[in-house]
Amino acid sequence: MPVFLFDVLNRKTQVPSHSEALPGRDQVLETDVSHAINGHPLKGPYPAGFEQLQLGLGCFWGAERIFWELPGVWVTAVGYAGGVTKNATYHEVCTGMTGHTEIVLVVYDPQVISTEAVLKAFWENHDPTQGMRQGNDVGTQYRSAIFTANDDQMAAALATRDAFQAALSENGHGRITTEIAPGEAFYFAEGYHQQYLHKRPDGYCGLGGTGVACPTGLT
Repeated sequence: MPVFLFDVLNRKTQVPSHSEALPGRDQVLETDVSHAINGHPLKGPYPAGFEQLQLGLGCFWGAERIFWELPGVWVTAVGYAGGVTKNATYHEVCTGMTGHTEIVLVVYDPQVISTEAVLKAFWENHDPTQGMRQGNDVGTQYRSAIFTANDDQMAAALATRDAFQAALSENGHGRITTEIAPGEAFYFAEGYHQQYLHKRPDGYCGLGGTGVACPTGLT
């Protein structure tokens, strides 16, 4: 394999350092104003008392639908987080040189659906043991991730991870590679990505779970 080709493929499965990452821009990307299904504003304002979680579980086209269908979820949006490049475009994220992973922002009413229930849907609808890939989608942008907004969410993320790991191990699966960290910047993706499978019902969705159930009643 030519050296330059190996280097490109290698970079796509390694998160770049701050000095290596693309510089990005100050200008915010244009995106949709409201959710294509329920009409709620993508960027808020969100109702008082509602919570936000940033979840990465592979290609965000299919991942977003999982959460907009959950009772108690007020709005969902897709974007980029966990990296360096400010206001990165989709094409830049695809190079592997922004450090971002594809994320679904989930805004939910904790009086209707618990953080644990949202995370149960997260764990069960992808394979969190695959590192820098999800199925046939390979690269840093497809890595599994949970970016939390508060201490309670972090506790729930860690508790459900440990419980799901035990269930996975009992069923012969490997170690969870999901990145779990406090959320920082979230950059909304371009408008054509928002609620993609609603706009294009025959669109691509490469997600698939392990078939293992995540235990509940942990937090």
